[in-house]
Amino acid sequence: MDFAFTEEQAMIAETARAFFAEQATSERTRAAMAADGCDHDLWRAFTTELGLAGVALPEDFGGAGLGMVEQAIIAEAAGAEIAALPLLGHAMVSRAILAGGSPEQKADILPRLAAGELVASFAEAAPGSAWIDGALTGAALHVPHGACADLFVVAVGETALLVERDAPGLAVTPLTSMDQTRPYARLDFGAVAAAPLADAAAALAAAREAGLVCLAAEALGGAEAALKRTVAYAMERVQFGRPIGSFQAYKHRLADMMIEIEQAKSAVYWAACTVDEGSDEAALALPAAKAFCADTFFMCAGNMIQLHGGIGFTWEHDAHLFFKRARSIQTLLGTGDMHREAIAAKILGDAA
Repeated sequence: MDFAFTEEQAMIAETARAFFAEQATSERTRAAMAADGCDHDLWRAFTTELGLAGVALPEDFGGAGLGMVEQAIIAEAAGAEIAALPLLGHAMVSRAILAGGSPEQKADILPRLAAGELVASFAEAAPGSAWIDGALTGAALHVPHGACADLFVVAVGETALLVERDAPGLAVTPLTSMDQTRPYARLDFGAVAAAPLADAAAALAAAREAGLVCLAAEALGGAEAALKRTVAYAMERVQFGRPIGSFQAYKHRLADMMIEIEQAKSAVYWAACTVDEGSDEAALALPAAKAFCADTFFMCAGNMIQLHGGIGFTWEHDAHLFFKRARSIQTLLGTGDMHREAIAAKILGDAA
């Protein structure tokens, strides 16, 4: 595989980085944290000015007709600024409906997702939930950006259901979570009318692929930003008459971060390419990217706090936002241990 960006992909990356650097400011993110965890003004700007809410959707449905590599580019840029946006759920639901929705469902929902008219989220129903005679009962316990979503794709066992926010019997309860830039919500289903997606297996597989790519790319962007900000601090902070970045032990920590980030970048775009190309390697690339990038981000965010000294431990500094996002990504859609075990089973079979 050729992992070099095309000219178009490089332009998307540059545009996305500039957009999020300018608009996803710390002040706006903190204001969103104090509300429902979603920067609604940023979402409107993202969907109208940038026009890439449907980056991985076909042009027939109002999308850009691109793929998961471009989706990863957007997620990486957003992750670098810890943007308070519902990108994860949006990507998962878009790909789920594209892969498994009926022609009517695609025609109705995908153009609205591509235009940013709907905020969507993906939910895993808790054990004991059931879908019987068109009515969904039970609950989904930790739904990212569930409090601001208009539409949900809910996985109930091997079934994928569409649930609208205003459906009678649906109760949405915001939850307090560690990462306030991507807060969770609890969904309680009281005999909620739900429509099944036509091909649940394809929908759930596509949602998982999109989710793992987005989380890995977000983690990559966050790790890159943690290193960049720490290097800038190391050059301006003076101790004992010299910049602290000139001390050998400090430089070693920065070098360790850079090495891990370079490997993470390869993992992200390997995974995205395997999805776009329909490669069998996706079964290895996706869990590898998620596990490695999440751990890399967590390491870099921890170093960011420590290498900033006392200021890095304060609420006023953004280092804690990176650390909390990194810790959240480590657990979303499966832990690193779970993904590494899946890789071992794939490679070794019964010997694992």
